[in-house]
Amino acid sequence: MPTTIYNNDAQPIQLYRRGLGLKKEVEGQLDQEYSSRIIEYFRAHDFRLQLGEVTVLLAREFGFCYGVDRAIDYAYQTRRKFPDKRIFLTGELIHNPYVNKKMLEMGIGFLSGQYAGENKFDILQADDVVILPAFGVTHKELEFLKARGCILVDTTCGSVLNVWKRVERYARNGFTSLIHGKYSHEETRATCSQATKYEGGHYIVVLDMEEAELVCDFISDKMSKPDFLHRFEKALSPGFDPDIHLRKIGCANQTTMLSNESLAIAERIGKELEKKYGSEELAEHFMSFDTICSATQERQDAVLELVQNNEVDIMLVIGGYNSSNTGHLAELAEEFTAAYHIDDASCLLSRDKIRYQPVYTRELKQKKGWLPESTRIIGITAGASTPNNKIGAIVSRLAHLYGISLDEVLQ
Repeated sequence: MPTTIYNNDAQPIQLYRRGLGLKKEVEGQLDQEYSSRIIEYFRAHDFRLQLGEVTVLLAREFGFCYGVDRAIDYAYQTRRKFPDKRIFLTGELIHNPYVNKKMLEMGIGFLSGQYAGENKFDILQADDVVILPAFGVTHKELEFLKARGCILVDTTCGSVLNVWKRVERYARNGFTSLIHGKYSHEETRATCSQATKYEGGHYIVVLDMEEAELVCDFISDKMSKPDFLHRFEKALSPGFDPDIHLRKIGCANQTTMLSNESLAIAERIGKELEKKYGSEELAEHFMSFDTICSATQERQDAVLELVQNNEVDIMLVIGGYNSSNTGHLAELAEEFTAAYHIDDASCLLSRDKIRYQPVYTRELKQKKGWLPESTRIIGITAGASTPNNKIGAIVSRLAHLYGISLDEVLQ
């Protein structure tokens, strides 16, 4: 059943936050479109599959997390619940092209991003249905949708909501939110808006430890105010004054970032503020809570376990190219072996060529000689927005490249 909320004109709005009561009705369709018997084989055989003399190892935590699974489930329920209504997503449901194209096939439009076409928020009418993606939406976008009188289906991930609660607490207590994330990412934009919806609420977004060190440089008077404002121009809340708003800092993070880096950034900021204000006054100037997504942590731990405990020759990391958590899995794996971030089986062009996205870039490249004859162990993992069937398709493609019948292997 929907919750009834009200917009500023006291008009009732239907809001679905706990599904639409049609979970069993869509189970079969979801299983057909996203499952893979190859994945079931891996699970039944200690996450190991043999292709002749080559062993394929699957990380023990991979693919859809609970939040992504829930978002897709709700989207399918929405289409079933409202067969005759216009349905839109505010942006990508998750960062996976296969899933987002499935939304288009079901007649669900997009209001922003690469799948939107000519659509914009302004086309919305009262009684249209709008799905809020797993990343959430900004406070301003939510108020716009409520003002239009749209029926809302909220799939915002619970881990994201936990970060929002922390950021709201910071803002209420006069602390600036220092968010480890990518300032242009949908989730981070939504998180930032939770701070600025409070009067006097502010945020700064830092991408990595290097940028956190620049914040520390300003706190310790090693960086000028003009240089600081120029460096973080796109990553600051409106009216941000570092002389004022870096006196009290609360740390949070985009849930898909490298967890160890998020924790290290919080520790570094805390130490710098302690140096400036003293340990007895630190609580008045610094707050930090562990807002790491458990699924992100589990997938990062699993890929490290795989590459550290096995002599992996090649690591295939599967997921959308704009998927932050997938990119970080590739980043971790690359420290130990050759790692290739790919989004589809078609990326395995041949035994000689692969198309992939190198770590730290947004440009696709081709590489020759990626699968040498000496290869004995291939590791595989997948980001939290990658369906099982896409993983299965890549394993099937590997078998084809080796001239092996996968049907015989799976018997």
